[in-house]
Amino acid sequence: MGLGARSPRRAGRHVRAGGRRGRAGRGSGRPPPPPRQPRERPADAPARLSPEALGYFRRALSALREAPEAGEERELMVHNILKEVESQALALATNRTGSEMLQELLEFSPSKSLCRVWAALRSDLRSVACHRCGVHVLQSALLQLPRLLGSPAEEEEEEEDGKDGPSETVEELVLGLASELCGDFLFYCGNTHGSFVVRTLLQVLGGTLLESEKARPRGSQSFEAQRATARECKPTDFEVPESFLNCIQDLSSCFLKNIAVFITDKISSFCLQVALQVLHHKLPQFCAHLCSAVIGYLSTCNSSADGSPLLLFLRDQTSSRLLEQVLLVLEPPRLQCLFEDHFQGQLQTLAAHPIANFPLQRLLNAITTPELLSPVFEELSPALEAILAQGHTGVVVALVEACRRVGVHQAQVLQLLLEAFHCAEPSSRQVACVPLFATLMAYEVYYELLEEDGAVPAEHQVETASARALGEVTVLGSLLLQHLLYFSNPGLVLRSMSALSGPQLVALAQSPAGSHVLDAILTSPSVTHKQRRRVLRTLKGQYVALACSRHGSRVLDAIWSGAALGARKEIAAELGEQSQELIKDPFGHHVARNVALTTFLKRREAWEQQQSAVAKRRRALNSILEA
Repeated sequence: MGLGARSPRRAGRHVRAGGRRGRAGRGSGRPPPPPRQPRERPADAPARLSPEALGYFRRALSALREAPEAGEERELMVHNILKEVESQALALATNRTGSEMLQELLEFSPSKSLCRVWAALRSDLRSVACHRCGVHVLQSALLQLPRLLGSPAEEEEEEEDGKDGPSETVEELVLGLASELCGDFLFYCGNTHGSFVVRTLLQVLGGTLLESEKARPRGSQSFEAQRATARECKPTDFEVPESFLNCIQDLSSCFLKNIAVFITDKISSFCLQVALQVLHHKLPQFCAHLCSAVIGYLSTCNSSADGSPLLLFLRDQTSSRLLEQVLLVLEPPRLQCLFEDHFQGQLQTLAAHPIANFPLQRLLNAITTPELLSPVFEELSPALEAILAQGHTGVVVALVEACRRVGVHQAQVLQLLLEAFHCAEPSSRQVACVPLFATLMAYEVYYELLEEDGAVPAEHQVETASARALGEVTVLGSLLLQHLLYFSNPGLVLRSMSALSGPQLVALAQSPAGSHVLDAILTSPSVTHKQRRRVLRTLKGQYVALACSRHGSRVLDAIWSGAALGARKEIAAELGEQSQELIKDPFGHHVARNVALTTFLKRREAWEQQQSAVAKRRRALNSILEA
């Protein structure tokens, strides 16, 4: 089939006379556009960092990293680089790359140089504190205080170019920063970036660095896992002058003036939460005063139809986070009163709510007395299975942890768990509780049984259960088992652990969450040596599989550390049978080195003498620690 001639209209793109479309070309009759004038920068616009200056600081920082850690050469380099920083501190701080370099430079900075840089940044504090890059520089400068306050006073530096050094010390600069922030406290606390400066300043003034503020959880962690991570972080304390403690008291009064804003505004609320944590460690009486102000304000708001006005705020995402912190820092008598006035009779409702269940978990975390735990347990225990069915497992884990910590209701809560997971009756099912708790599945779901309502539950089939692969271990399921293993009588859980087959126990040890269950068996004071040995003997023949696993190798190292000489011989002999495979594995070769496998295979007597000496030192250390 032939093709006709191309249409002249489609033969090419039609462009108007004069060249390119929309632009004045040659012969178009239009005058050429005037040359673009350089835009003048407003007087108040932030300084910009030239590429040449950025390159200089990048090269200087690279040279500083390669310099010796101590010595006159390094001190001179730091002095010269920071001298250049002073004149361009604002431009560096508000540049993304420059901010990162300046933060690193401040870690090397002596007190005098830091004061000069700080003074340069304070000239335009609001712009720097509210800038997405500048705020990190201010934070880094504040976080140098533990290092600088703890070091002896440095000698006066020689002045260059006829300029005087800073007239203020580090302490005076921090107090000056606090004074400026206090003057516009609501603005800085409510600003997305400025609030970070306020929170870091509160920690420095209180001499307490909170790990939850320094290292926030990253990645695809669940909401509950992030909250648990933040809660488990412990503060780092350092000495501060008395003026700092007086200053943080003044800042705490700023919260009281606008308590409603700090309770309801999401960004500002973070500052009050940090203040409560810091004051709880250093000035508990002021912490109690702030807590009373928060509870007092919430209690006087509009009444809820189903109880205390506080219940409305427990269901709000912003104010509930603040109330979580209040619950964690309250003293036991005040916590008891708060429960009786606002929580009692509402616990099951709170446990079922998607937001309010988190403050309830913090209430359970804060309980330290049987007088408070008993009414809480009595109210929550009938709804345990319903709470699990709603997916609020954190409430159940917190209740079990409270029973472990206080030492009461342990047998009752274990029986309730067996009933909730449908393995209490018949009694043969109880031996299957560990895989059920670990995977957070009911018996029928885990073993894929079809049972009609009202039918008699089937007996547990040991052979079928042993042949089944272990399901995926959840984080909360692992935590549940760890708490149960620390109960005063963990016998039932240990019998279920002993019933696991070798591959199932290996799968538990190789799991990121499940490996911590084995740690609890090795460290719990409630687990006897005989019970521990009965569980671990299932791992015989599986040591190589453990050694070649990221988490299993860590469990094997822990087993090795607590093993007697005879048990160490058995482990080393089994590993020695596949020594080449072990040495080539990225995890196994660390285990081989820890076990001294090459010495075991080639010089057995020397290996035994070495292990006997290690065991003797360990016994001596344990006797000293127990004395």
